[in-house]
Amino acid sequence: MDALTGEIRKLLIETAQHYMKNSYSPYSHYPVGAAALAEDGLVYGGTNIENSAYPSGLCAERVAINKAISEGNRKILALAVVTRNGGSPCGACRQVIREFASLEAPIILVNSEDGAEEEFTLGDLLPRSFGPEDLSRE
Repeated sequence: MDALTGEIRKLLIETAQHYMKNSYSPYSHYPVGAAALAEDGLVYGGTNIENSAYPSGLCAERVAINKAISEGNRKILALAVVTRNGGSPCGACRQVIREFASLEAPIILVNSEDGAEEEFTLGDLLPRSFGPEDLSRE
């Protein structure tokens, strides 16, 4: 995808910040907000939702992506993630992002405490990845 416009970038970050406030994180006390830009041009937000049975919890990135997918989208163009320290998506989230985004898709990480932003491509975060094309039949 071409570089994100300032307006779309701002919308992604603001959406992720909004969803971070809705976090249900009573165990880790680590709220996360995410926003995914889908191919239809809409932005889908998500927050982390923890559970006392830890493996049942959901990451913000996967919530946002699953919302987009459930609305019929099959391609994520960009993602923003907001945490208190600019944390990066976990391995499981990186793999889910890989299923629906190109390796060139921008991933914006934002530190909610100081406003610092970093931008990576999915390929930066998940080098030598395994994706849908690896399973194609020829």
